[in-house]
Amino acid sequence: MKPQFTLAIDQGTTSSRAVIFDQGLSQVAVAQQEFSQYFPRDGWVEHCPVEIWQSTLNTCKEALAQAQLTGKDIAAIGITNQRETTVLWHRSTGQPLHNAIVWQDRRTHEQCKALKTQGHEARVQAKTGLILDPYFSATKLQWLLDNIPDARMLAEKGELAFGTIDSWLLWNLTAGQAHKTDATNASRTLLFNIHNQAWDNDLLDLFNIPSSLLPDVVDSSGDFGDADPNLLGAKIPIRAMIGDQQAALVGQRCFAIGDAKCTYGTGAFLMINTGDQAVQSQHRLLTTVAYRLNNKTTYAIEGSIFIAGAVIQWLRDGLAFFSHAQESQRLAQALNALSPISFVPAFTGLGAPYWNPDARGAMFGLTRDTGIKEMTAAALQSVALQTFDLISAIEKDGIALHKLKVDGGMTKNTWLMQLLADIIDKDVHVPQQGELTVLGAALLASLPKKSSLTVNSETTTEADDELVYRPTIKETHRTKLLNDWKKAIRATQVFSQTE
Repeated sequence: MKPQFTLAIDQGTTSSRAVIFDQGLSQVAVAQQEFSQYFPRDGWVEHCPVEIWQSTLNTCKEALAQAQLTGKDIAAIGITNQRETTVLWHRSTGQPLHNAIVWQDRRTHEQCKALKTQGHEARVQAKTGLILDPYFSATKLQWLLDNIPDARMLAEKGELAFGTIDSWLLWNLTAGQAHKTDATNASRTLLFNIHNQAWDNDLLDLFNIPSSLLPDVVDSSGDFGDADPNLLGAKIPIRAMIGDQQAALVGQRCFAIGDAKCTYGTGAFLMINTGDQAVQSQHRLLTTVAYRLNNKTTYAIEGSIFIAGAVIQWLRDGLAFFSHAQESQRLAQALNALSPISFVPAFTGLGAPYWNPDARGAMFGLTRDTGIKEMTAAALQSVALQTFDLISAIEKDGIALHKLKVDGGMTKNTWLMQLLADIIDKDVHVPQQGELTVLGAALLASLPKKSSLTVNSETTTEADDELVYRPTIKETHRTKLLNDWKKAIRATQVFSQTE
């Protein structure tokens, strides 16, 4: 029989997942495995690439077992991944030279600062749509080449390969036969010209990166090679690769200009479709590739929040306020009011629109009766308030946003979703299908060749099975929250200033 199922891999910041979908894109099986986080120094964040690969392979096998399927039942594989995280490995052995440097890592802050001082940022932004920040891959890769013994020499001899996590997984799935990335992941490296859709020699020179390291850049849906039959029991075509935030945009069916989504995971990422125009933000947001199909590029404006779900994880694991993240909703509701605390969770700096890597977390308004409830509610409020900052920047750029589609683990928190609608003063739409990132990868993997993503009545009307949160807060309460937040942000940045 002809294979009828799609296997979608969602390789995230804290866990790897594999989800099997049927032909109607309904989930058949889900497997998930967490992996280790390494923090060797303040502001440094690393993952073990081998552990990432093993957790990915393990979840693929587990999902097949759950569904009582074999590799022969899988028609295609789609991959979505944490973006910007940087891996460098030997072409001959497939062994990484060092831990992966994670997107949250800030070790190259001084390097980025120096490039800004030298006047390079405007040129970089014009080509890539990005700003000079440690968030992106280029300075991470440069750090690896300059700090790992013999790395630069081996790179210049053509013996090493660089990739973001999508490329690393593809290399391993194909037993080293394919070294590719898609346009969305390439657009997050600071090395890719989003206008002519090619690696940029000028940028490679700026960051001192040998071109021999780079993967081929292809469409988000297409031919990426075949999985080695020794891994999953069959030679399975790999038909899609796309960065996780772009995958959520696809999963949310944000195919029309002006459609916007925000995904709440470890961080939070708001993305708005701008069609075939690469709109450059004047308010410190990013221009990026939304997806590329049939060599036609669709662009987006994006705002990045570094700490969203991670702040609840910190309260759970670091401070032991509760045992399960879901308990944060109960604590916030028990407060029976908004928290009087302003909490800026800048654990790894501030993302858009501030882009301050020196900032660190701070709480304001603490009193003797401040307790777990107040701090938990303040942590949740910080997620909604950071989203407000992104939407304000988008609207200052002249892009109207009438509603916000949301997804990710934090959308299960109904208290937070209502607060989000109140703070941004817009309707918030939460789909019944909560895993939109992996759905986007599955949708692209199952697309027939030469197909495109089109707007139709199903993508523009309100779905029957989605929850809609509408603003209900008193304007005076909203204004006070926003004013306190703005003061906290200013104070946090003043405190972070170095002599």
